[in-house]
Amino acid sequence: MSTTALTYLFVALSFALYIGIAIWSRAASTKEFYVAGGHVHPIANGMATAADWMSAASFISMAGIIAFMGYDGSVYLMGWTGGFVLLALLLAPYLRKFGQFTVPDFLGERYYSKTARVIAVLCLLIVSFTYIAGQMRGVGIVFSRFLEVDINTGVYTGMAIVFFYAVLGGMKGITYTQVAQYCVMIFAYLVPAIFISMLLTGNPLPQLGLGTTLEDGSGMTVLAKLDAVLTDLGFAAYTASERATIDVFAITAALMIGTAGLPHVIVRFFTVPKVSDARKSAGWALLFIALLYTTAPAIASFARLNFVDTVQDATYETMPDWFKNWEDIGLIGWSDKNEDGHIQYGPGNAFEGGAPTFGEERGSHGERVVTSAPTAADNEVYVDRDIMVLANPEIANLPGWVMALVAAGSLAAALSTAAGLLLVISSSVSHDLVKKTFRAGTTERQELLYARLSAAVAVVVAGYFGINPPGFVAQVVAFAFGLAAASLFPALFMGIFVKSMNRDGAIAGMIAGLGFTWVYIAWFKFWEPAANVAENWWFGISPEGIGFVGMIVNFVVAFAVARFTVKPPEKVRELVDSIRIPVRTQSNAPKL
Repeated sequence: MSTTALTYLFVALSFALYIGIAIWSRAASTKEFYVAGGHVHPIANGMATAADWMSAASFISMAGIIAFMGYDGSVYLMGWTGGFVLLALLLAPYLRKFGQFTVPDFLGERYYSKTARVIAVLCLLIVSFTYIAGQMRGVGIVFSRFLEVDINTGVYTGMAIVFFYAVLGGMKGITYTQVAQYCVMIFAYLVPAIFISMLLTGNPLPQLGLGTTLEDGSGMTVLAKLDAVLTDLGFAAYTASERATIDVFAITAALMIGTAGLPHVIVRFFTVPKVSDARKSAGWALLFIALLYTTAPAIASFARLNFVDTVQDATYETMPDWFKNWEDIGLIGWSDKNEDGHIQYGPGNAFEGGAPTFGEERGSHGERVVTSAPTAADNEVYVDRDIMVLANPEIANLPGWVMALVAAGSLAAALSTAAGLLLVISSSVSHDLVKKTFRAGTTERQELLYARLSAAVAVVVAGYFGINPPGFVAQVVAFAFGLAAASLFPALFMGIFVKSMNRDGAIAGMIAGLGFTWVYIAWFKFWEPAANVAENWWFGISPEGIGFVGMIVNFVVAFAVARFTVKPPEKVRELVDSIRIPVRTQSNAPKL
């Protein structure tokens, strides 16, 4: 059976499984739609949380960005995993004890204000739609390559699948679908990594294969060989850092704090029966996440080494099919600048603007003609970072069923997170805006209808962002984390641990933090992208890390405003105590 046929089979079977679970677990009440009835086992919830959080950025793009950034890409590993520690210690158990459906619900009650609730919903929508753009782009890339349709058609197909099981099943359907998606995802990630580690080093554990001697007779480890190969081509050493220390710190902190403030992750801890189960869920989630995250550096290194060995100084006519397949969908481009018939790979952008544009005609060697202006750099090759995990099995010449498995796993990663994001969007609109703000008399049946309608609208908006993304997958997701760190996390943290924080301070802090971070990102990424160089960054911090500064702005503004405005009511201070302090019963009271 051909690779394409296997891919269709694997993807169709996985989609049938997801839809079947959605039908079996259809939500019949708002509690089931929002928090799966609150009866999910901690292990199942940990697995669903891992799938919800390990998005297309984790599965598709993270190893790709590490492959090209080397040591500097480790900020994504440290930030995204470290955030779960913050979440487990600082937020999850207390928010579960509060016992409501959504993050804006907590903020609205804690800060005794409909305005605070609306601002929280606004922050949530901006974060969620920024995040979901990366997921839908990941879906489009996978469909375009492995199912041989254009990226837009792939996005539309993903929209239809997510619409079905997110709108029908709500959190109940999404939870059990995500358990299945995690199993598909982690199997699809580990199998090719084990294969390639065995081929290159003879070690079946990719985490150890990264430091094992290669079997090519060089006597060098994978990392040592990569350092040598890349420096020979003019790149910086793979294990060297080119980022300023302050930027590394800021990006890592923004990703950590953003993880702890992501609404679609936080809401997962509302689905377990008890407060203690929220902590257990976080522990299980971190374990399940670690299986992928400890493998990603090995996949990144294997992919970069195989790519360089295959491409450098080869002729187009002798290039394997994988190069031409990705070229056909515009994610690899080659232009013979020196007209010697050989592919020259080195540092610097090959074409103006980074990603090339292509004409319909073919060049003298059979390559797609790039219509973008070439740069002065000797590099002749453009390769999209997001394809490295997907192309890795092809580059290593693994069996077709492995490639099909990777396609199914990458779709599971993107769709699981997209579904979780759509749910928090729909629940915030129906529960927090409609029922709690503008139409207090809404019945449960009407609220459920509004939730499904808002999810449908959100799917359409998500599809638009997937077709017109503001960057590559991991980059877009990093922006979402920065926005969450600057807006939602400080309000949640102060709501739990600072009894004196009042309505005015929290609202002002969220607006200031979100506004500062969004403007900074928009300025360097959309309005003045040519200025996006380290020399122009404030304090030397890139747009990916500015969420850390935005968080500080949030805290400073919140405390300054709270100092000169009315203190919160006594009942709110009692609410904070009830969340943080365990209720003392006769059985656990100290004996005199």
